[in-house]
Amino acid sequence: MHPDKRVHFFCYMTIDKITKYIESWAPKGIAWDRDNIGLQVGSSGQVAKNILLSLDVNEYVVEDAIKKKCNLIITHHPLLFNPIRQITSGDKTSEILIKLIKNDITVYSAHTNLDFTEDGVSFQLAKKLELNSIKFLKNISDNLTKLVVFVPAGFTEKVAEAIHNRGGGIIGEYTNCSFRIIGKGTFRGSDKSNPRIGEKGKLEFVDEVRLEVLVNTFDLPNVIREMKQAHPYEEVAYDIYPLKNENVNYGMGAIGNLATELTQKNFLDYVSKKLGIKNFRFSQGKNKKIKTVAVCGGSGSDLLNTAIQANADAFITADIKYHTFQDADNRILLIDAGHYETEIFILDEIERRLKKFITESKIEIFKFKGTTNPICFYNN
Repeated sequence: MHPDKRVHFFCYMTIDKITKYIESWAPKGIAWDRDNIGLQVGSSGQVAKNILLSLDVNEYVVEDAIKKKCNLIITHHPLLFNPIRQITSGDKTSEILIKLIKNDITVYSAHTNLDFTEDGVSFQLAKKLELNSIKFLKNISDNLTKLVVFVPAGFTEKVAEAIHNRGGGIIGEYTNCSFRIIGKGTFRGSDKSNPRIGEKGKLEFVDEVRLEVLVNTFDLPNVIREMKQAHPYEEVAYDIYPLKNENVNYGMGAIGNLATELTQKNFLDYVSKKLGIKNFRFSQGKNKKIKTVAVCGGSGSDLLNTAIQANADAFITADIKYHTFQDADNRILLIDAGHYETEIFILDEIERRLKKFITESKIEIFKFKGTTNPICFYNN
């Protein structure tokens, strides 16, 4: 093969490879069960050309993608939430789908998985406000498992490495986390067995290590498969323990501190300036000074009490109901900064990561320069 052709071929990148990269940051397994994330329309197997980033998909976004020769649109909000019963002219969603299919454009969405991951939607909002010491406001739970496997002593590192390489043993900023206990394993193989250690039909005593590793439940099938392949035994003995622990790697909302305390009035001006918004709703807080700030991009009012319990002076989110403002009044400065307005900054982070990832290709990455915000403000 001619060298130039080899280079050209190497530069090809499928859409599937791009979406898997996004999912390595925001795993699909952390999304809400009722959410419709991932591929919305099109083919993940086609070679990516150009990419358009947008918070939503509407007819103007599709036209922009066609104009810029993009065959992949990556959005935060899914195009499809409910099952499609029919695709007909005159229906808004149907017409968007028809245009996407006719122009061979694939749409991929990362929604609540992008909300719940580190450096996701809420972290970007916190960074836009220049908060320090940012962490999750509330860690999610019920998606952790403890995997315990019994390994002959000489194979412990090989099995542990297989587990770690598939995502096992990550706790916050630490990887390769495990716990090990030395013990004695026993077994007797049948006439049909083929033991790696000892003889069939004979009771064997083997020095073994009890290897314990935390694994995300959604990673468990892949971890077990790799663990078994690395394990020397014909029949692998292992235990799985579902856990109720909070998962320090994933969560909802974010909380951090301002570099300098601000009065409520100055903080409101600060929010307006940093987020580029002129209109927003708020209720009075109890503290005259604002230092600790909780945020949740999009609809996060369910986290109000969590923010109060975390001793936040202010909580910024969107889609807040009247009675929620009543609950917050004189307890915490509660700000409804808008759904679109609190989520739009995630596109900058997606763009930054994709540009770092796509280095051997001529793929161009664009952000939709218009707005997909359906809410307008009236100024008399």
